[in-house]
Formats: sequence, C-alpha cells, structure tokens
Amino acid sequence: QVQLVESGGGLVQAGGSLRLSCAASGSIFSIRTMGWYRQAPGKQRELVAAITSGGSANYADSVKGRFTISRDNDKNTVYLQMNSLNAEDTAVYYCKALILTREYWGQGTQVTVSS
Repeated sequence: QVQLVESGGGLVQAGGSLRLSCAASGSIFSIRTMGWYRQAPGKQRELVAAITSGGSANYADSVKGRFTISRDNDKNTVYLQMNSLNAEDTAVYYCKALILTREYWGQGTQVTVSS
C-alpha cells in the first residue's frame, strides 16, 4: 500500500503565499512523476504542476511564474510553493504520484484565498 499525505493548506489573503507538502509512504519502489492537481467547486480537477524524478517540471499556464514545484527524492516528498495567490486559486489541492504504472492520490488539502 502507498499513502500520500498532504499538508500546508489553509486560508490566506490575496497576494499571500502558501507551501504545500505531500509525503509518500508505504511500498514505494520508484516514484516516477509527482504532481499537484486542484479542483474548485463546480469545476473539473486540473493539473497545476508536475515534476519527474529527474527534476523536469511543467506548469499550468495560470500558475506559471507564481508557483514552483520541487521534490526531495530521498524523502519521497513533493512541494508546491504558491506565491501571489488570488481568489481563482481557491480549491482543494490534491497530490498525485505515479509509481511504476499505478497512480496514487492524496486526500486533498483546502486552499482558500480571500480577496
């Protein structure tokens, strides 16, 4: 079994910053890609950012220049530094890990940006 545990969500004012963390534990052999997705009320879940084991990252256009994804392979942890937050960033943020050929999801962490 693999578990992903997210932390770092919360309430922040517009223009502020938050840092999300997601730690993977369990029967982990090799985590290929780790990423962050978000789902706002009434909207589909969307990719925010993803990073490979080699450190290559990609971002949604809406967060480029504001969010930074990083990972610590030794700790099986991925981070999302979110700066210049705005109301449109309000959502539940989910961590996803691709291990071998299976996808694993975290339980989600709420991020609320007040304007």
